[in-house]
Amino acid sequence: MIRTISRFIKLLILLGFVLAGTFVYYATQPLGLRHSPIDFDIAPGDSMRVVSQRVAEAGVKVWPPLLTWTARFSGHSVRVKAGSYRIEQDLSLWELVELLSTGSNSYTDITIVEGWNFAHLRAAMDANPDLRHDTLGLSDNELMNRLGLAPQRPEGLFFPDTYSFARGGSDTELLKRAYQRMAAILDREWQARNSNLPVKSPYEALTLASVVEKETGKAEDRPLIASVFVNRLKIKMPLQSDPTVIYGMGPNFDGNLHKRDLQADTPFNTYTRPGLPPTPISLPGVAALRASLQPRESNYLYFVARGDGSSKFSRTLEEHNSAVMQYQKAGKK
Repeated sequence: MIRTISRFIKLLILLGFVLAGTFVYYATQPLGLRHSPIDFDIAPGDSMRVVSQRVAEAGVKVWPPLLTWTARFSGHSVRVKAGSYRIEQDLSLWELVELLSTGSNSYTDITIVEGWNFAHLRAAMDANPDLRHDTLGLSDNELMNRLGLAPQRPEGLFFPDTYSFARGGSDTELLKRAYQRMAAILDREWQARNSNLPVKSPYEALTLASVVEKETGKAEDRPLIASVFVNRLKIKMPLQSDPTVIYGMGPNFDGNLHKRDLQADTPFNTYTRPGLPPTPISLPGVAALRASLQPRESNYLYFVARGDGSSKFSRTLEEHNSAVMQYQKAGKK
């Protein structure tokens, strides 16, 4: 009897070694993919059983119970990280478990550039292959409705920055983040504004900042450019900003601004209409917002581009005309 029990125990041990060896061999072999790349998401709180099923359904050739028990046996099941994952080449069972537990999620980013207008932003998002294009084909009004926002022109309402997102994430969610970021930063800068500004609301400040953003060639000139426009608004002098005219022309702008364009009245022509344009003309960054709300004190009413990105500032029309002649002549050499 004892000898029989001993043989049975040895048989069990041998069988255990065989099974362990088979498992180790299998766990280190490529699982195979039904297609490439494979993308899947893990939500916070997903159980290992749910994760295993999702991985298999996404296209990894793995038996879900085996993945579940491997993760549990190795202690990794409690460390699975939520996120968005992309698998582009074969990996073993062990490598898959390691991937899920280390959170090597598939994230990328998109940059919204300061000075872009909303059409540029939409074009960049529509062209991004890593975003899910839920807003593709929507009008601006439909898009704002999709974001749960009141009907309004979207220009200027989204903060330019670099945003990380999970591959396959919705462009709607990214736009919500950019909108909320702009709202928070605009509120912060508005609270710190100078007390004697001619702008009466955060939206007017955003509009002014969008013009300053488009007019600035060198960052160090931004506070003085803002001061020129603030000084003009205070004395009800037209802003006479070329970028506002160009924005109002839309697709009719051919790359060259002509005298007839400056004389053609549109809501955005700040040569023919006093005050700010009706909406922002670009996506201003925090520096433009701050410069517009805390402009440098000056007596300047004019500026002209020097041709190197910087601007020459003048107090009188006579000084300005002289600077225009100087730098236009230099630019034609």
